[in-house]
Amino acid sequence: MPLARAKSFTSSFPRPALLGLGLAPLLLIAGCSLQPPAPSVPLATPAGWQAPLPAAAAAEPALPHHSSQQRLLEWWQQAGDPALPGLIEAAQTASPTVGTARSRFLQARATRVSSGAALGPTLDATAQTSRGFSQIAGGVATQNQAGLQASWEIDLFGANSATRDAAQARLEGAQAQWHDARTSVAAEVANELNNFRSCRRELAIQESDAASRAESSRLTDLAMRAGFQSTANAALARASSAEAAARARQQRAACDISVKALVALTALDEPTLRARLAAPAQPPSDTLFAIDHLPAAVLAQRPDLFNADRNVAAASAEVGSAQAKRYPRLTLAGSVGAASFRARGTNVDVSTWSIGPLAVTLPLFDGGRHRADIDAAQARYDEAVTQYRATARQAVREVEQALVNLESTAARTTDARAAVEGYQASFEATEQRYRGGLASLLELEESRRMLLTARTTQSALERERMAAWIALYRAAGGGWSQEAPMPPDTPPAASTAPATHPS
Repeated sequence: MPLARAKSFTSSFPRPALLGLGLAPLLLIAGCSLQPPAPSVPLATPAGWQAPLPAAAAAEPALPHHSSQQRLLEWWQQAGDPALPGLIEAAQTASPTVGTARSRFLQARATRVSSGAALGPTLDATAQTSRGFSQIAGGVATQNQAGLQASWEIDLFGANSATRDAAQARLEGAQAQWHDARTSVAAEVANELNNFRSCRRELAIQESDAASRAESSRLTDLAMRAGFQSTANAALARASSAEAAARARQQRAACDISVKALVALTALDEPTLRARLAAPAQPPSDTLFAIDHLPAAVLAQRPDLFNADRNVAAASAEVGSAQAKRYPRLTLAGSVGAASFRARGTNVDVSTWSIGPLAVTLPLFDGGRHRADIDAAQARYDEAVTQYRATARQAVREVEQALVNLESTAARTTDARAAVEGYQASFEATEQRYRGGLASLLELEESRRMLLTARTTQSALERERMAAWIALYRAAGGGWSQEAPMPPDTPPAASTAPATHPS
């Protein structure tokens, strides 16, 4: 049993009535002075798209917002390429851009927790023990102490809550940035795969042309030996065949380079990647997805624009926090402790507790530091607003450009197909005339050149049209919404299984 117990109370604790009278004028002044800028700014979005929507999409009634987003999420299923989903999943797993965005989200979440904790009290525990000679006890004594120390900064003018709000806004923006990074990677992989498929189509064209020229060279050489063709024509046919073979080899090298690029994007080993690319791709649908008729609805599902909006909100809160720091700070402390003292067989237990002091700190002179902090926060807010509006204009531009490219490629597709059919018929007729001795080799080679150009143009147009769809997918936000899932706490493990969706 303790022989003595002592209690102490801090005598400097002010009376509540006096405290209230002293702080009332400050609260009134602060209420008039704390006016942070608006956390959001309006956007003057166009009433409609100036470029025409894809024909099939324009004919449809306006889709509900969630249906439009769902179709964007599933756009790759209409692309007709079975390799695309798995490559997107692998690339998103390996991408340093996605990994960096996930790391920044986790950092923003930790900052949000830390700033929220500043609104509440803190509690620390202490314990110590010592043994030594005590002059008071006249001998060796053992002393043990334990206690709890509490402190709380009362957020009187909202500086800490404004800091928490800024951290929350940046956390929401970081989450959107993670989805934006995943969408960018999905678009990059789709573009590279599109380039590879186009390269393979052009390789088939070049190899077919090379085989045709080689056959013409063989026949011309036989005719020369029989005396029906001149040596000059035979030399021209051989030169044409060699030129076509060189073009085919160059095209094959370009396709191999495209494979290397996909290997770097997906982190898959090349044999595995080539096995996936061996699966034949079907022609894509005329309309892969539809976007909302209203630009405002499309802009609302752009993660980069949402992040810019959250940056405005965070900058506004930071201005409010800087303003609040010019006013008094109110802190409250308290402690509970217990100690034991043992010497010569005698135990003395002592317990203490205290509430206070309740301290008010009023900044009087700081050389203009707080005023400069407010000015800097206001400048950052103005920058965030400017960036937000610029991001919105860029988003509109990207959608409009993608729509223009889709309209252009759609209009040229019919003409390109007709050109290939016409030049094919002309070449076949010229080839028959040449074999019958009614056309010259120069006429045959010119007809062949025009057919090759037309087929190459058609293949490039197919690549351009798919690239326009991918650009529209990217410009429309990739189906992102504010209810999208959060990034994982741990990096995703590498997987070779096909993905369910890329974003």
